[in-house]
Amino acid sequence: MERLAVLVSRWHRPAFAACAAWLVLYELRVVLAPGLDAGPLTANAAHLVVLAVASLLCLARALRRGPERLAWLLIGSGVLAWSLGEVYYTAVLWDATEIPIPSPADHGYLLFPPLVLAGILLLLRARAYEIPRTLWVDGVIAALAVAALSAALVFETVLAQVEGQALAVATALAYPLSDLVLLGLVVGALAGTGWRMDRTWMLLAIGISTFWLADSLYLVRTAEGTFVSGGAIDTGWWAGMFLIALASWQQPPPQVSRPSDESMRLIAVPLGFGLVGLALLVYGSVAKLNALAIGLAACSLLAVMVRLILTFRENVAMLQASRDEALTDALTGLGNRRALQRALEETLTEAGPDRPHVLALFDLDGFKHYNDTYGHPAGDTLLARLGRNLAACLEGRGRAFRMGGDEFCALFEPGADGPDQLVMSAAAALSERGEGFAIGCSYGAVMLPQEAADVAEALRIADHRMYAQKNAGRMSAERQSKDVLLRALVERNPALGGHLTSCAMLAERTARRIGLPSAEVERVRHAGELHDAGKVAIPDAILCKPGPLDAEEWAFLRRHPLIGERIVASAPALGDVARLVRSSHERWDGGGYPDGLAGDSIPLGSRIVAVADAYDAMISERPYGAALDPEVALTELRRGAGTQFDPAVVEAFRAVVERDLAPAA
Repeated sequence: MERLAVLVSRWHRPAFAACAAWLVLYELRVVLAPGLDAGPLTANAAHLVVLAVASLLCLARALRRGPERLAWLLIGSGVLAWSLGEVYYTAVLWDATEIPIPSPADHGYLLFPPLVLAGILLLLRARAYEIPRTLWVDGVIAALAVAALSAALVFETVLAQVEGQALAVATALAYPLSDLVLLGLVVGALAGTGWRMDRTWMLLAIGISTFWLADSLYLVRTAEGTFVSGGAIDTGWWAGMFLIALASWQQPPPQVSRPSDESMRLIAVPLGFGLVGLALLVYGSVAKLNALAIGLAACSLLAVMVRLILTFRENVAMLQASRDEALTDALTGLGNRRALQRALEETLTEAGPDRPHVLALFDLDGFKHYNDTYGHPAGDTLLARLGRNLAACLEGRGRAFRMGGDEFCALFEPGADGPDQLVMSAAAALSERGEGFAIGCSYGAVMLPQEAADVAEALRIADHRMYAQKNAGRMSAERQSKDVLLRALVERNPALGGHLTSCAMLAERTARRIGLPSAEVERVRHAGELHDAGKVAIPDAILCKPGPLDAEEWAFLRRHPLIGERIVASAPALGDVARLVRSSHERWDGGGYPDGLAGDSIPLGSRIVAVADAYDAMISERPYGAALDPEVALTELRRGAGTQFDPAVVEAFRAVVERDLAPAA
């Protein structure tokens, strides 16, 4: 079979050229000299050679490898079936005075439409990728309109003249019905692909249209009793088979592109074929028209209505997508400034003294340094990650927005905990530390509607407070000294960086939960960051020892709070913080170090840092133990309340952590 395919592929062009030349000469003879005897040119068997060549070439195309093999096998089988029917007709019925219906020729003729129909469907499936639903409906509209027109032109005449036995009537009616289905399918397939006329589809469309025209003229003239064999109609049949075979040898396009939605022809197709259906219905209201044509025309208009619905839904979806894009920050997926303004307008109409809302603006600190150090792609990744953290922090409580650049915003109802707690949680969500960088944020908040009654005023107040805090932070000697000491500590022991940051944030939030003043909260935060400053003097052999420490090593390690106090106190602005660092390892029952303080004699800030330090140590991987689950760590803290830890601090800390764990659960 492969050798046959190779042989045919070598000679298919000369074969097609010879067949085309014969068809042209035959048609010229029919038109210019109908009675001329041209010998072999006009012999009855000559056209059978053309049909045999067409059948052979079409089937040979199916032998070539590829996803279209089955499609062309069916189409070639249809051409062969029709050709065999023509062989019988030429040999037996050509000059017969009365042609029986049905005859063996009818079997071959009537096999052609269903086989070609199935082949075209498979070909369409193999070549048409990602066709929108609207184009599929366009194909249905075109197919129904063309089928209705065919039924009106041909079926009406055949129906009026057909008579005889039921089998004869069924055979006679099968021709126009199969023809209109086949023609409708081809036109519908072209419409469904956006009328992308590559050579294969163009030759198929011309070939089937030529065949339909010849078949329709034959049916009409046979019904009228005026058909004569050997005329121009016969050439239409043979040319149709030739063009279908020629289509099988065309190279498929390298890539089928999706038609542009803006192309005017896409809307012209359903409108044009819909007008055909409408015209047939109008004609049927004033003149006699068969029920099949009327039904097909009505169905084409119904399909136009379906197309209208699909187009409307697509436009609504596009409009919604456009609105969403206009209100969404492309990098983080959060709402943008326009979305914030809309949300604020809605909030100000709903908010009241009994239902206040909070608007908080955040500006990242240290982001420019991060961007300059690691590059803009890394900066974009960081912004997206921080945006997700902020959205997760506010989930179920409010909405997060990105104002642009490194500015974020939160709009929420404060609830029972008050605004400060949630604002601090949001600020913590927008903070991140790592090797060589530290991202924090300055923020400003405003209560709505108590402090602002319109959008512009709310944004102005929050922005003013945010930059006031940022400027104050830049001028704070305490903060600057703390950052220097913390940088030195992290450089000495990079593994402490994440622990110190986490401990500081937990301590700060617990202090706010307890209700400490803002200045004291700031000192607690600094103490959380610097409580292990004395470990810079502890050898790594002790700090990183995987097993238990001996008595001498424990004695050495317990000196680090005193060393830390001396280091921190070297910055005069951090004197109060140094005292908290000294007592950060004392126990509630007096069994701690270095001074053995107990109960309320331990500074409250130190008690808070001790709880935060113990919790973060338990949930982190350490050289001497695996990390615990947060719930298990909280249980351990409650077990130590009253002995190692202040019970009131443990309860406040538990409330802070469980609030964070609730969204994850």
